[in-house]
Amino acid sequence: MAAYLLANIEVADPETYEEYRRLVPAVIAAHGGRYLARGGATELLEGTLKPNRMVLLEFPDMAKLKGFYESPEYQRLIGVRQRASNGSLIAIQGL
Repeated sequence: MAAYLLANIEVADPETYEEYRRLVPAVIAAHGGRYLARGGATELLEGTLKPNRMVLLEFPDMAKLKGFYESPEYQRLIGVRQRASNGSLIAIQGL
């Protein structure tokens, strides 16, 4: 059953964030993930969420998603992302 990672990221340091953006796709792919949306235009239809840079990833299952997130390769990149941005990541179990 597919699993999704939804990220809402507010980039504060674009130069540092570019390093993260350049390196993370290979780590995502190595864990079976793929981009469904990556920083495109957003429009809030209801609620109070402030959408910034929205990213939606799909993984084959929750185990692969967590394997990506907990991998040593991604753990190194988390620090880069957090230095360059603020945001939230949400794991969602698919149908």
